[in-house]
Amino acid sequence: MKAAILAGGLGTRLQEETSVRPKPMVEIGGWPLLWHVMKTYSCYGVNEFIIALGYKGDVIKDYFLSYRYRVSNLVVRLATGEVTVSDGGSENWTVHLLDTGLATQTGGRVRRVLEYAEGETVLLTYGDGVADVDVSALLEFHRRQNCLATVTAVRPPARFGGLTIDGDRAVAFDEKPQIGEGWINGGFFVLEPGVVNHIAGDDTVFEREPLERLASEHQLAAYCHRGFWQCMDTLRDVRLLQNLWESGAAPWKVWS
Repeated sequence: MKAAILAGGLGTRLQEETSVRPKPMVEIGGWPLLWHVMKTYSCYGVNEFIIALGYKGDVIKDYFLSYRYRVSNLVVRLATGEVTVSDGGSENWTVHLLDTGLATQTGGRVRRVLEYAEGETVLLTYGDGVADVDVSALLEFHRRQNCLATVTAVRPPARFGGLTIDGDRAVAFDEKPQIGEGWINGGFFVLEPGVVNHIAGDDTVFEREPLERLASEHQLAAYCHRGFWQCMDTLRDVRLLQNLWESGAAPWKVWS
């Protein structure tokens, strides 16, 4: 099975980083966030990827073209240009780099991915969020639902510390609480080929009409993930993920 990753957005809320590279290429612990997402899937045996490119897609292409060289020892014979690669720890991944258009909306990118997959069930997520989702359990859940699509529902961390107040006194303080109610789209979809019929074209926003219609037709299952999930929308998010990685206990690092 292939995992598709949407990596073509402009990343306008993270312009400190995205002026020179697409958001999925912002590094956490020396590795692009895109790599972290792929490692999560790979941990569950998914080693073939379709990356939907758009904004600064050449940066992602260049990264994977030189990936083996980046992670290996090299001998370079300058006189001939011959390069010998040794002791490499390169991943056993097949990566399809799919140009989906600079101005294409998320729905258009999903449609192109599904068409490229030629009738296969596809795992799909965003290139700017990490989680400790059990991909095998997600896929098993989807197969039991007999739906066209499954979305992973998450409870996002609150932006501010939570207070419990009794009269004029704060009796409890929680620095990073989960919100008490409500679920949001956490990515990590499973999509059947028929989803393509719910996407009109490149101008379609996947999170609007397609998902709304699938939900109204009872064709959208929700896999409730109560573990870790974190998107990377702001510089604050980058610092949070970096601190978690440096602590040696990054919750999304499910691989050994």
